[in-house]
Amino acid sequence: MIPQDTIIALASASGAGAIAVIRISGKDAISVCEPFFKSIKNKKLSTQKTHTIHLGHIVDGKRVIDQVLVSIFKGPNSYTGENIIEISCHGSTYIQQEIIQLFLRNGCRMAEAGEFTLRAFLNGKVDLSQAEAVADLIASDNAASHQIAMQQMRGGFSNEIKQLREELLNFASLIELELDFAEEDVEFADRTQFEALVNKIQTVLKRLIDSFAVGNVIKNGIPVAIVGAPNVGKSTLLNALLNEERAIVSDIAGTTRDTIEDEVVIQGIGFRFIDTAGIRETEDVVESIGIKKTFEKISQAQVVIYLFDASHFAENSSLITVEIEKIKNQFPQKPLVIIANKVDTIDASLIKEQLHYEHLLLLSAKEKTGIDDLKNTLLQFINTGQLRNNETIVTNGRHYDSLLKALEEIEKVQLGLNDGLSGDLLAIDIRQALYYFGEITGEVTSDDLLGNIFANFCIGK
Repeated sequence: MIPQDTIIALASASGAGAIAVIRISGKDAISVCEPFFKSIKNKKLSTQKTHTIHLGHIVDGKRVIDQVLVSIFKGPNSYTGENIIEISCHGSTYIQQEIIQLFLRNGCRMAEAGEFTLRAFLNGKVDLSQAEAVADLIASDNAASHQIAMQQMRGGFSNEIKQLREELLNFASLIELELDFAEEDVEFADRTQFEALVNKIQTVLKRLIDSFAVGNVIKNGIPVAIVGAPNVGKSTLLNALLNEERAIVSDIAGTTRDTIEDEVVIQGIGFRFIDTAGIRETEDVVESIGIKKTFEKISQAQVVIYLFDASHFAENSSLITVEIEKIKNQFPQKPLVIIANKVDTIDASLIKEQLHYEHLLLLSAKEKTGIDDLKNTLLQFINTGQLRNNETIVTNGRHYDSLLKALEEIEKVQLGLNDGLSGDLLAIDIRQALYYFGEITGEVTSDDLLGNIFANFCIGK
């Protein structure tokens, strides 16, 4: 299954830049590169030590393509476990393509998406969950998602799974051994110790499964819907949060006909704010569609912000209360932040006297006062204690699915122990649990699974 050919790809971002890095990997990587690299000190690449860098030129016959730095990484002490050459050239797209085309004509083929990391996995340099963390690390766009990806890439999650799998495997071996001595009616696996292990595995799996709720929103950004009647300042609030004129602001009610989304990073956590169409009765067909989308976005959001115009609170207080209660009743599980906007124009004491909600904020989106209070309130809803304590957080949907299936099998084992089932019946569920553990780290794989995972990587990684 381990490929033997030599692959090449651009490892840095595509397009022009100051420099570009071209990566070559395979057992013949050094010998393929050597004829086309002329060292300024006449060094032969094949005689140089691993993890060294050499200045010279890439040449095609008598034509000099570029002055480059060539880095040598000899297997197995390399990213892929194979020999690797990395060519740092000038960032011209023409130079990049000339070098790549030169090697494609002389012993290399173009790498497929994620093939360098796939080879690292196949050669035992990383397990499957660590390989997936590489893609998450590249995609991380805030401190929290970066920290989670780094922790997983360094083996935090896979080490936890491997330890559980190893302990379960030891007991599985003893139970399997009992089956060979069924006629003697002996027990090699201490049932009391085994039950303690099953309880421990259940506790860890439930903790990891529960962490997915936090990890998934951190990885993908926490969606926050901004809702309220027309012309209460929803678009102004979005612009204040983004610190730019992202949404059209007008005195005309119903300006926002569709949802507008953008992301803000607050203390390392990504929040995806969604400015929605104002909620009101209307005969305008287009506006009605926008209002329908508003309720769709509320259902998809993790947090809801209800905004009302503080300057018209006295005449609209009953309607505002009805709308707040409607949202609370329709979406009881969602955190709701109630914001009185435009407080710079009035005395807000009446609002505080009449509204007694836990998360009630007074602000002026136009003057950008109270924005920090809103950000702090949003952060309170996110359980980042796990991040600060460096606990394992699951962010990958595939891992989450395997953990759920493994927990289901472990619970079957627990029931079997409670009912005093024989070892051969317990062994069936144990084997299945071990299978799902192995799916996470890659002890159990298929070509389809690997294809699906690495197809999402960028070429060059």
